[in-house]
Amino acid sequence: MDMIMDKLLLSPREAAEVLGVGRSRVYDLMRSHQVSSVKIGRSRRIPAEALRSYVEALAKDSDYL
Repeated sequence: MDMIMDKLLLSPREAAEVLGVGRSRVYDLMRSHQVSSVKIGRSRRIPAEALRSYVEALAKDSDYL
């Protein structure tokens, strides 16, 4: 998993693995604009920073810190 987070852009499958959720949940997050993504050709990729921001927002909303 460390190698995955070294990438700048992740596939939805890789993002799901990093977040510990299903691939369809990642598509839902992209569709609802909770996680930003970029289109490269016919593929969608998620910037690693977008995943970090999403998790930070979750932690902030749930008063994790």
